[in-house]
Amino acid sequence: MKFGLQLYSLRALGESTPSMMKRAAAAGFDGVEFAGVDEDESVRAVLDETGLEAPAAHVPIEDLESDLDAVCERYGRLGVETLVVPYLPPEAFADADTVDETAHRLDDLTAKCDDRGVRLLYHNHEHEFRTVAGEPVLERVAAHSGIGFELDLAWILAAGYDPAEYVARYADRTPIIHLKDVVLDPDAERGGRPVALGEGELDIERCLAAAGTEFVEWGIVEHDDPDDPATFCESAGSAIATFRTEK
Repeated sequence: MKFGLQLYSLRALGESTPSMMKRAAAAGFDGVEFAGVDEDESVRAVLDETGLEAPAAHVPIEDLESDLDAVCERYGRLGVETLVVPYLPPEAFADADTVDETAHRLDDLTAKCDDRGVRLLYHNHEHEFRTVAGEPVLERVAAHSGIGFELDLAWILAAGYDPAEYVARYADRTPIIHLKDVVLDPDAERGGRPVALGEGELDIERCLAAAGTEFVEWGIVEHDDPDDPATFCESAGSAIATFRTEK
């Protein structure tokens, strides 16, 4: 497994995409996951200069549906082969019929990406684990579509489920996982408070063991709102180096 950094984690620095990428490279990451890009030519140059890979990019579903060819062309120039729907609101999973409609929507978009040689994944939050028709929403989506997943381990845990179990169950359709740590807090907006990797309640070693080596290709580190993004980047890189050594 390779390890990358979701550049959304560094957005509060107010830096350009190339500058954030250089921070990720200096911290020891193998790659970066984009959440939008600026300075396309410079981004390509930094990838070449640092040896960073660009395994995936988060792209709002509205952009994917309105001009998929333009999205594929832009990110294709950067070597991105996987696009990720980063979020759908709770209203998209309001009841069983709505969940099925959402699953079909994602399935249709998956087919269009397949036609263009691009892989599509869906990134969960905690509301995809509320129960609809007797089962968690994510499981119903999986049963009614062929969409792949970028499982966010922190939000699975915050929703009250075992992230390692879900990684193992859906490993063959989860090429990327989000390594994000959390301190559980029932009073928090999402049932948990994001913290630096290794400082929360996520059993990272167990999740990585569940991911194995056959299917899960990347572990992408993320923090939704670090107090000090630069320090988070450095400490996350150190944590990843520890995981590599222990493995």
